[in-house]
Amino acid sequence: MSTTEQRVAVVTGAARGIGAATAVRLAAEGRAVAVIDLDEAACKETVEKITAAGGRAIAVGCDVSDEAQVEAAVARVAQELGAPVILVNNAGVLRDNLLFKMSVSDWDTVMNVHLRGAFLMSRACQKHMVDAQWGRIVNLSSSSALGNRGQANYSAAKAGLQGFTKTLAKELGKFGITANAVAPGFIVTDMTKTTAERVGMGFEDFKAAAASQIPVQRVGEPDDIANAIAFFTGEAAGFVSGQVLYVAGGPLD
Repeated sequence: MSTTEQRVAVVTGAARGIGAATAVRLAAEGRAVAVIDLDEAACKETVEKITAAGGRAIAVGCDVSDEAQVEAAVARVAQELGAPVILVNNAGVLRDNLLFKMSVSDWDTVMNVHLRGAFLMSRACQKHMVDAQWGRIVNLSSSSALGNRGQANYSAAKAGLQGFTKTLAKELGKFGITANAVAPGFIVTDMTKTTAERVGMGFEDFKAAAASQIPVQRVGEPDDIANAIAFFTGEAAGFVSGQVLYVAGGPLD
């Protein structure tokens, strides 16, 4: 593949938050972007933002935990935009609860979206990357991978993604494919609003409390994560693989 050819990126969970910011940023980097989310209609705003700026993007509805839907979605992307050689596995959900209150459904839902979804999307897209002898996979982990009260499922899934990332880096490196993970700290998204509600705090107070514990004295924004992802998906990051980058405003204990 010529380096002047427009590369095609797939971003899951891209209707809002980190995923939307990443899709817009990658489009600004010259990528054609498939904006994937469970609800295709919810992707409209992200797609319109990209196309209004002169980029190429399509909305694709897909449950990333469903094998048939993933295969169909990737095939559609290849047909409408071109072979996807950049994949950002961002889709995620929360089902927070203390262990003794956590249902099997809470556990399975989080595992299926985060881990099974990343596996299915990576497996489907790697075929195109191998053919191109070039690829970039970025998985969204989290500072919760280090453990977080009320998030046994989410923490386990996000830690699992780090091991998944390192394994992909070892298996796919010989094909010119890198795999890295970005682990956000506190980022202002709908998910962190949900967490504030769970612990019974107003969101502004929740953000202020979080910022007071962060060395840079502010909470993160989706663009902070999109910036890190953009680096990992670029030409200049070809010798960086199997890494986990914590984007959290400071070191984590």
